[in-house]
Amino acid sequence: MEMPLDEPFLKRTTIRVRDMDKAIAFYEGVIGMTQYYNNEVLLDRHFLPGEKPGDKIHLVIMKGQDPVIGMIGLLKWLDPPQSPPPVSYDFDFGQPVFVVQCPDAQALYEKAKALGCKIRSALTETEYPAAAGGTVKVRSVGLFDPDGHFFECNQRL
Repeated sequence: MEMPLDEPFLKRTTIRVRDMDKAIAFYEGVIGMTQYYNNEVLLDRHFLPGEKPGDKIHLVIMKGQDPVIGMIGLLKWLDPPQSPPPVSYDFDFGQPVFVVQCPDAQALYEKAKALGCKIRSALTETEYPAAAGGTVKVRSVGLFDPDGHFFECNQRL
């Protein structure tokens, strides 16, 4: 189902991954997403930076609870093969922070540990100023996916 296009909206973020199987295991097993699309694609439009005609990628689109927004694309370059840089586990310009609302931060934390994810910040509880005034109390865990993308996972208390 497509949303009406009265105004632009952010539909999906696509990130490059080193190992598609590890990435899928993280997004399914820890974040709780499901596969929406899984295909190899031959590139020919000069649309992606660094793309050359005839390059081949593997694209998997993961979806959450909403059928349209909040999707994450996982992109792995297949041909020509590429050697990615080591994972840095930093937060620098050009690197996003993904914020996930979860029903049970403790369970998400345990799933991430079982999968061998790098944990930046184990379970913590804190209060933030709410957008409409007052405060919001959350239980959070900060962790990285297999490619070093940072996730702030919050359970509202």
